Amino acid sequence: MIAFKLHKCGHPDTHKLFKITGSKSESNRWLILQSLFSDLVLNNLSNSDDTRYLKKALDSTDHILDIGHAGTAMRFGTALFASQAGKSVVITGSDRMKERPIGILVNALQSIGAQITYLNKEGYPPLEITGKKLKGGTVTLQANVSSQYITALCLIAPVLENGLEIELIGEVTSRPYIEMTLSILKKIGCDIQWDENFDDNVEKISIQPIKNVDKLSQTVESDWSSTGYWYTWVAFQNIGYKISLESFYNDSMQGDSKLQDIYKNFGVETSFEGNKLILTKTSDTIDQQLHFDLTEQPDQAQTIFVTCLGLGINVELTGLHTLKIKETDRIEAMKEVGSRFRESVITTTSDSIKLILPHNSKLLHDFVVDTYHDHRMALSFAPLCKFTDVQINDPMVVTKSYPYYYEHLKSINVSITEI
Repeated sequence: MIAFKLHKCGHPDTHKLFKITGSKSESNRWLILQSLFSDLVLNNLSNSDDTRYLKKALDSTDHILDIGHAGTAMRFGTALFASQAGKSVVITGSDRMKERPIGILVNALQSIGAQITYLNKEGYPPLEITGKKLKGGTVTLQANVSSQYITALCLIAPVLENGLEIELIGEVTSRPYIEMTLSILKKIGCDIQWDENFDDNVEKISIQPIKNVDKLSQTVESDWSSTGYWYTWVAFQNIGYKISLESFYNDSMQGDSKLQDIYKNFGVETSFEGNKLILTKTSDTIDQQLHFDLTEQPDQAQTIFVTCLGLGINVELTGLHTLKIKETDRIEAMKEVGSRFRESVITTTSDSIKLILPHNSKLLHDFVVDTYHDHRMALSFAPLCKFTDVQINDPMVVTKSYPYYYEHLKSINVSITEI
């Protein structure tokens, strides 16, 4: 196994400009729609592994499709292939993918006529799918499931004979990701209603079918999720430090654009010049006891946790229940790796993590980050090289979402050696 050592970087270059490629979340939604409506033209697609795996699966004529670690490719692809009459595939993935549940989505699809069979363990990939012309109708889901299940259903709704009604029971998790999906569907001409007060404790999304889509060229906005690592980096620097990222919009549909507000707590201000996003460290006055409910931004949990770890700030992060079924159990991974960086008490529940630091908490030596096949472990913990050498095991896991990350770090004077 290779590892990278990121050497302590006391004086990083400032005023750098980085080009972040298209949002993985947006790209993968648009690719599914492009496979249904060929008149869509897409620009600035993500260069992430997840997007490449999905595009390869959509373009393939093979019977067996291996999507590796790509969770969106598994979930979106399952719904898509189930709705394509005459399509017969086996969709599989990495060993970890075979441990990630998909039964909720499969049950929903089967309830509207899909023909899907588990080849190994009930409720988990690999899946054998025989595509059929689905009529649609009504499906019911618990609202706190992964938003990717809900999105997978929404994306095929326009080609279902009767459209689709999705009833969500309870509190909706990751609402911005669902809003992103519906916003994209509206761009291609879908008639959508989201009744947030449909019944007691029930919300209903109704999507009407469409026959075709007018020719449309869509440029995908760059990935706000990837900016989180740079927000962390800037938060660790001296007042006046700044970097710029492109291409971003002030009215983004991506939920992680909420980082603009979150990182004000860490003295980082956000501004725009055209499609350029500028992050500037403006203050060292930071509350030493923070709490964030990340129900709508769960993918930023590691980013914010590491920011607090590096700055020596007590924090409690809640709303994390979906992190248990990601590439790894992210809650426990944060606890294990975070405890290696400095003296701390880290406690967890099934949906939260709490960091408590003793007064003058000391940095520990020989800091090693195990990534557990999770790109966000490497991406989030790497900025701690501001304070000490950081060894990252299996470092190239970052290609899942941000292939050029280490090159960008090198460009601001971070020294990296392979060991």
